[in-house]
Amino acid sequence: MPMSTRELFARMIKCEAGGEGLNGMQAVATTIMNRVHVAYGEYLREGQGDLRRVLEQPGQFTCFMTTVYGELNPQNVWNTPPEAIHYEVADWAMSGGIFSGVANTLWYMNPFSPICPQYFPYNRTGVQFNRVAQHCFFIPTSLYAQT
Repeated sequence: MPMSTRELFARMIKCEAGGEGLNGMQAVATTIMNRVHVAYGEYLREGQGDLRRVLEQPGQFTCFMTTVYGELNPQNVWNTPPEAIHYEVADWAMSGGIFSGVANTLWYMNPFSPICPQYFPYNRTGVQFNRVAQHCFFIPTSLYAQT
């Protein structure tokens, strides 16, 4: 049975930021919703304002991959059943909640380091904006408009 978009989003929040506390989960959820609402570039073209299309866009989220670098990825949305808090964050974000610490970010990543890279993705379409918990967040550069 296919899961609802709400459940898929709650699973993504748990998988991507479940250990990051409420602020970390809200920051990740805000960034994902920013991709839904961005008015230009790749995410508008590919996602067309649809959360499910954004979540399922190939190559975007490690938690949507069953293998990473040729190895089994046990931490994915299919193996990560959400708890009440993940649904609450998903509902908050889908109803317009915004974590102000990540503003208009379109990307996040965990560098497994105390230092965030200046650019991410590495094609320089995003520049470092802020860090929340273990994740670095990136806003679009002018290059993103060309994607």
